[in-house]
Amino acid sequence: MTSDNSAWKGFKGEQWKQQIDVRDFIVCNYTPYDGDESFLEGISEKTASVWGKCQALMAEEQARGVLDIDTENISGITNFSPGYIDRDNEVIVGLQTDAPLKRMVNPYGGIKMASEAVRAYGYELGEGTLGVFGPIRKTHNQAVFDAYTDDIRLFRKVGLLTGLPDAYGRGRIIGDYRRVALYGINFLILEKESDKSALLGEMTEELIRAREEISEQILALKEIRLMALDYGID
Repeated sequence: MTSDNSAWKGFKGEQWKQQIDVRDFIVCNYTPYDGDESFLEGISEKTASVWGKCQALMAEEQARGVLDIDTENISGITNFSPGYIDRDNEVIVGLQTDAPLKRMVNPYGGIKMASEAVRAYGYELGEGTLGVFGPIRKTHNQAVFDAYTDDIRLFRKVGLLTGLPDAYGRGRIIGDYRRVALYGINFLILEKESDKSALLGEMTEELIRAREEISEQILALKEIRLMALDYGID
């Protein structure tokens, strides 16, 4: 990595320029602020326009229960076309689906949960999704029940055990997107490819898992790049 990147002009420190180190960038460049809130400004006209449309949509959703559910396309970084609330006034763009408050389906946690959730609002999952999740693609819920012993199943059924990991397939992956802003997707991909190339040796379970996980990370980074390009952002 070179240290003469024009986007970094004026920022202090060297270590973060030579290797991916967001913490070092922050330590070298933050300035403590001990004042009050007097520096804050009111919302801009653009923000007021976007927020006004959000409030109207949220009121409509509350009255109806749900505005819309996409039962054909499942959750994924590149599974939906670009979506906007108020395109002319949005500075930060991007929705989870292609329309405000349109809900997506995440069948990876459990196909039964997903089916019951959409059915509660008068929708049905598409045949394509039902034909894949369960018969072909194992879900989180299936994997958990495969691991349960007979005693665990019994204790769960009669209510002696609660908080078990089935029906908890709604976990979130928290991405460190400061890295994207500081280094760019392309360089992060190169670094991950370098990490994978360095994982050599006897093909133990740990090594195989590490190589597979880094491959998934590289794929996710490439999908983020494609998603951004759909919004016209390099």
